[in-house]
Amino acid sequence: MKVIEVDLGKRSYPIYIGDSILADKELIDKQITSHQVLVVTNETIAPLYLKSIVNNLAGLDYDVLVLPDGESYKSLDCFNQIISRLMEKKFNRTCMLIALGGGVIGDLTGFVAACYQRGVKFIQIPTTLLAQVDSSVGGKTAVNHPLGKNMIGAFYQPSAVLADTSVLSSLPDREFSAGLAEVIKYGLIRDREFYEWLENNIDLLIQRDNKALIYTIERSCINKAE
Repeated sequence: MKVIEVDLGKRSYPIYIGDSILADKELIDKQITSHQVLVVTNETIAPLYLKSIVNNLAGLDYDVLVLPDGESYKSLDCFNQIISRLMEKKFNRTCMLIALGGGVIGDLTGFVAACYQRGVKFIQIPTTLLAQVDSSVGGKTAVNHPLGKNMIGAFYQPSAVLADTSVLSSLPDREFSAGLAEVIKYGLIRDREFYEWLENNIDLLIQRDNKALIYTIERSCINKAE
């Protein structure tokens, strides 16, 4: 497992990158610092990976909110659904949110965390390559408006990011390619050595070789963090 520290002073946080880290109970337990936990995910991801997270929440006051899948649900309506659930369950300002999904779930949950009781902790568990190398890192959180994308949001850093390469095996080829495009962009704009490595190892990445994926996510996150 690789660990990258995003150095932002008091807002610093770790990014954990590895194979099957969602099955690492000790690692998950270490990140959960509240007795009240809300897991936000979607209908595509929940049947695949929700159980792995819930298994680590035994004994806690936790709840799960499963939203529909798709960019159209990165909305104020879904924002309000999450806020309403937190209030209905009487979650206090020491609660924690877990975003289990791609960029839509991560952005939406992060924005809720930034706003609920003026800010609560949240963990990013990105399940797409694009989210693992981009949207889960950097603290950009937002929802869309009919007149513009990402027009309502806040910069709000997570407590931790858990990038599990094993979840990428279920990712459709088109979505995997979207993540690769972002990876290549890092090489083109600021990391020549990485770009040359990508040229020589792109076949391994397309085959979703685990070692190549871990290195790729690590290098991309280092570039994003810098």
